[in-house]
Amino acid sequence: MLPVFINFNGNIIPEDTQILTVSNRAFKYGDGLFESMSMLKGELKFAELHANRLQKGMKALKMDGHSEMDTYFLKEKAEELARRNKIKNGRLRLTVFRDADGLYTPLENKMAWCLELKPNDENQYKLNTKGLIVDIYSELTKPNNFLSNIKTCNSLIYIMAGIYKSQNKLDEVILLNQNGFLCEASSSNIFVYYQKQLFTPALSEACVEGVMRQVVIDLARKMNIPITEAQINPNILYEADEVFITNASRGIQSVMGFGIKRYFNELSKMLNIELNKL
Repeated sequence: MLPVFINFNGNIIPEDTQILTVSNRAFKYGDGLFESMSMLKGELKFAELHANRLQKGMKALKMDGHSEMDTYFLKEKAEELARRNKIKNGRLRLTVFRDADGLYTPLENKMAWCLELKPNDENQYKLNTKGLIVDIYSELTKPNNFLSNIKTCNSLIYIMAGIYKSQNKLDEVILLNQNGFLCEASSSNIFVYYQKQLFTPALSEACVEGVMRQVVIDLARKMNIPITEAQINPNILYEADEVFITNASRGIQSVMGFGIKRYFNELSKMLNIELNKL
């Protein structure tokens, strides 16, 4: 088996190298954020959107060095790591954390980063052949604030949702925001097709500002599909014609069932075809 490498602050090293200490702020406080990205045929997909979101998140967390994390940086580091690992298709995770001493209050705001790459057999976005069975996770709700749209390293709500998903033998769960409206899935954004119109929770509803979410919104507009970013009552899931979820790693994944409700997947098929044309 070939060794696997990561890039830690510009140095390509074996992934099992011991590089963090117990004083690391991402470990102690979740003081960081990350980007999940997709590489297909040796090319980083939607690099500009990922760079824009990463820089926006770093600014919100008041981290220095956000200007360095531009499109060129992401593409160069992703392709360099892919060549070293001899991987053309895979899932990338770039974790950026505050590299500083201090307790809750950091003594400085400099950043450090780590890029990982896991291989994937698919060289295009593939719609799932078996639709997902989902349910609502209501034990915890997601707060509405300016951090809600950022993929921070504080992921406890998603971990608890994942445990609930496993315990209840579900394929995915849907999170609600603090006001009880649809927010997102445990690792994806959600779209609902109802009365010939596509809906997705607005960013004001506490969902992550997903890159694939924006790509699908743009595709829908290009295809003249009416789309609305809105506050969405979860009861719409009982009436919707189609539901699907999206993220940068897997593209579009169709939902087959919610309780006794069953959905079509015609729109998700059409969108997936157009996605792969990109």
